[in-house]
Amino acid sequence: MKRRSKRYESNSKSFDCSKQYVLEEAIRILKGFAPAKFDESVELNFRLGIRADQSNENVRGVTTLPHGTGKTVKVLCFAKGEAQRAAQAAGADYVGAEEYVKKVSEGWMDFDAVVAHPEMMRDISKLGKILGPRGLMPTPKTGTVTTDVDKTIREIKSGRIEFKSDKTAGLHVRFGRRSFSEENLLDNAKAAIRAVIDSKPSACKGDYIKRVSVASSQSPGIKLRTTSMTVVDG
Repeated sequence: MKRRSKRYESNSKSFDCSKQYVLEEAIRILKGFAPAKFDESVELNFRLGIRADQSNENVRGVTTLPHGTGKTVKVLCFAKGEAQRAAQAAGADYVGAEEYVKKVSEGWMDFDAVVAHPEMMRDISKLGKILGPRGLMPTPKTGTVTTDVDKTIREIKSGRIEFKSDKTAGLHVRFGRRSFSEENLLDNAKAAIRAVIDSKPSACKGDYIKRVSVASSQSPGIKLRTTSMTVVDG
């Protein structure tokens, strides 16, 4: 069994682990934890009432956090011609066509998000086995395959996030850093929760959100109060 740090154990004793809290109170508790030596990311951890083995019940969505993610995101854009120039103007870190397909196929992965113009999909389809498992493969469903590459790049740079349920019906959404104010974390968390609720598959029956907690990278999870599908945030 993995041994917990003294800081983790101390933080665990600072609140009632068996209780469910409203979102505002949970964030206040988290902000009161003894911090790590780095600026931890903060995330929501959901257990969903979906059948994870059914493709029509998988959850996938996007949203833009009002106060950003606290992380500098490196964006790779596959585009040519005018779209390439638009991507560069929008702030993409890497923009190109076949030369970047070749670099990625050879193992280069110095980026956090990928956007593609539709005309590039035939070329980058061969990268599916590399980008797919990392959640980086562009797709029309999340708006990362688009003719408006500049718009999507600006959204990603300003706090746009993607989320996707896993094979165990879990879903994890990072929504900020420990250094964020309580107010900014609360705003971001509400935006993330709203996006997850709005992404409920039509095939999902019964309670959609079974459990949800909030935690930072090295903190214990704080359970949030839930009522059926709705997270009660006070």
